[in-house]
Amino acid sequence: MHWIKWLSIGFISIILALAVTLVVVMRSSLPDLGGALDSPHLSAVSTLSRDTLGQAIINAKNRTDAAFTLGIAHAQDRLTQMDLQRRVAAGELAEWLGEKLIDVDKRARFHQFRKRADVVYRELDSEQKALLEAYTRGVNQVIDELSVPPFEYVLTGFSPARWTPQDSILVVFSMYMDLQLGQVELDMARTGVARYFGQPMLEFLTQPSPYQSALDVSVIPPKDISIPELNIQTADAHQTFEEPLDIGSNNWAVTGTLTRTGSAMLANDMHLGLRVPIIWYRTQLNYIHESHDVQLTGVSLPGLPGIVVGTNGFIAWGFTNSNLDNVDWIALSESTKTHTIIEKISIDNDEYEYKLEMSEFGPVRTVDNKRYALSWVAHYPYAVNLRIADLDTPQSVDDALEVAGTMAIPAQNFVVVDGQGNAAWTPGGAVTARSTPTLRAIAEAKWDDSWGQNERDLPIIKNPPKNRIWTANSRVISAEQMSRFGDGGYALGARAKQIEQRLHEKQQFNEQDFYAIQLDNKAQFLTPWHQHLLALLQSKQDKYHEDIETLENWQACACESSVGYTLVRRYRSSIVDALFSPIFSKLTENEIDPAQLYRQLEPALWQLLEQQPKSWLPVGQSSWQSFLLSRYDITKDKLFKKHGTRSLMDLTWGKVNTLRVAHPFAKQMPFMAKYLNMDEVAGYGDSYMPAVQLPTFGASQRFFVQPKHLEKAIMTIPGGQSGHPLSPFYKTGFDDYANQRSTPLLPGPVEHTLTLKPAG
Repeated sequence: MHWIKWLSIGFISIILALAVTLVVVMRSSLPDLGGALDSPHLSAVSTLSRDTLGQAIINAKNRTDAAFTLGIAHAQDRLTQMDLQRRVAAGELAEWLGEKLIDVDKRARFHQFRKRADVVYRELDSEQKALLEAYTRGVNQVIDELSVPPFEYVLTGFSPARWTPQDSILVVFSMYMDLQLGQVELDMARTGVARYFGQPMLEFLTQPSPYQSALDVSVIPPKDISIPELNIQTADAHQTFEEPLDIGSNNWAVTGTLTRTGSAMLANDMHLGLRVPIIWYRTQLNYIHESHDVQLTGVSLPGLPGIVVGTNGFIAWGFTNSNLDNVDWIALSESTKTHTIIEKISIDNDEYEYKLEMSEFGPVRTVDNKRYALSWVAHYPYAVNLRIADLDTPQSVDDALEVAGTMAIPAQNFVVVDGQGNAAWTPGGAVTARSTPTLRAIAEAKWDDSWGQNERDLPIIKNPPKNRIWTANSRVISAEQMSRFGDGGYALGARAKQIEQRLHEKQQFNEQDFYAIQLDNKAQFLTPWHQHLLALLQSKQDKYHEDIETLENWQACACESSVGYTLVRRYRSSIVDALFSPIFSKLTENEIDPAQLYRQLEPALWQLLEQQPKSWLPVGQSSWQSFLLSRYDITKDKLFKKHGTRSLMDLTWGKVNTLRVAHPFAKQMPFMAKYLNMDEVAGYGDSYMPAVQLPTFGASQRFFVQPKHLEKAIMTIPGGQSGHPLSPFYKTGFDDYANQRSTPLLPGPVEHTLTLKPAG
């Protein structure tokens, strides 16, 4: 049997040799962070430095030179991420990553963003084109000089294509998909509910939230809505649905009357999927523009020039998804003429043809033999521009609001503060001028040709009477303005309400006070559910005595050690799943995604629990009490099975909700997962509270700043600067995030400097 021994030794030797080869190849692909680089695309010498976190510090003569240098930095550290972002929007993933992604590409091709990027680019003014072209030249200088590409390309045998200005526009379209594609699905889901279950069911499922927190404190009163009948006769009507990620963000501000310095103060945390590398890139840009000495510090988005969220020292700004209604599905008549175009998807040296039906209103989708055309802001030329770059020079909130009125990005709650103590909010970004939003598909006759225009008359709130501003994806506009701007899928409002309450607990704030609000994980939203579940189990005290004791000690927070929180949270999800599954199943059966309906179900859910109508009892259940107890048992059994235990004490929220920030290639390379992924972190926070955190989702940055007082400003990010696993900056910064420490916004000591010189 000696041959087995030698075979094993040989196999191990091959593995070691491959590992050594991989490390050598990966080291060869590390960028040069020091020395000098010549380029014919610069007007003067610029420098690209990295501090101890790897933050890019750029010093350039002007804005276009700064954009070129940022293109160098992004391509050195994040080329793979940039490539994925443009391909996601263009529907070109299968060309790189294989046939399994054809369906993903088809869903993207429906929107034809590659063609729309050409249209957007042609309509940009010369200044914006120059900015994109300078950035593109920087990216391509890195691509052209690659001796070894990033390891993801080596593993897949693929080469990165050169960058184009249109690719940067595609990166913005990828953010439209992340932030607003849910609106597209929500309008169709609402249409499906009305179609299959009637208008009364739609009204029942979309009742006004009990957690309203608009800035003008206006309230949409609850409606007297009867519970519609729901008679489902078959046991297979129940299909399990996972609760979707509640895409959103928090930001808030106080005016200078509530700070010691007299400067206003801003907090911002954008909630997105968390992966390696993290979406944002720490950046400081220094240059001269229009006779202004500019210093911009914040986060940029690889693939785009400029700063997305940050400060120029005089003002600071941040964003959350506004959820104004920017979508219409148009129900086409049988006689409406359409035409077909062919989208060709490249894959493995072959092409897959995707036929797309088009109408005068937009691309057409057929649902259960009924055709619907889509009008969406993202499909119009006014959807994208580079005007966010103009936030580099404003020195007051009023100046910044003028810029916000010109920006074309996915519509956001733009909150801005200045060093003079002013704070303001407005919906910044592209908003359709169509004036009659609806919850469901409209008839062709009701389509408004003002869809082709961007709305400029948007509400503004500046220095409100109580000196506080807050947004968290729920309704911010007044109840009166709802008829004009509509409901594009507002969050329930529990997060916003909790932030509003915390902001009224003090009369003076500093950066650490704001950090404490962002980390607030009190379970205010789940408290009624806790009371409900505790009362339910107490009706069977002998059977559930351990569970009752656990619930009585739940700590009323999404805390690491809380088992009671786990039980309450998962029980609620189980009830939602069971009660609404017949509706969701019917929608899914007709290829309609019901996920976005989850946001507004809470009023209907409590109405069902309080009135307990027989027609809503799932098949096989004799009473509501037996149904609710059975759902609790199912909840607990699923938790036990998933976590490999039979002990309640093993179901702490920290374990059940563990944060896992992973590299997208880690599953294909499990032997490298330890090195590719960030360290796992015990869960802290959840949905429906300011401290938002799920296993792969949460605050993509934590930002607290007072303009003119940046020495205390904070920018904490859940990942490192570089996407290269062997870079010293691959994980820098994550430890601060995991341990809720304050990472300074301003750069630290410089460790590397690359000098860029004009060629010749």
